[in-house]
Amino acid sequence: MNTIRTTLAAAALSLFALGAFAQAATPKVDERQTKQDARIEKGVASGELNKAEAKRLDAQQNRVERTEDRAKADGTVTNAEKAKLTAKQNRASRNVKRQKHDRQEAVQK
Repeated sequence: MNTIRTTLAAAALSLFALGAFAQAATPKVDERQTKQDARIEKGVASGELNKAEAKRLDAQQNRVERTEDRAKADGTVTNAEKAKLTAKQNRASRNVKRQKHDRQEAVQK
């Protein structure tokens, strides 16, 4: 009985550790996502982004996050997956910059 509990506990800890490892596989991507989310929020707060622009940019950020989740699903992020994530993040960053500097103003109610 004790052996079964010990085995189950070890298996649970292994799965937890594996999940934690998979989450830590892309710290640069995670950091960049956080910064880009903050840029979008700051753009909304300053009026540089209107709600429609922010919604589109958030949707693009969500697509990048889904791509990251799929890349991490097998526990290993390959160089090709990293390159794809970087390209998507570069595109998203360009879009944030373009939208923030397109001289459209948020509608004040």
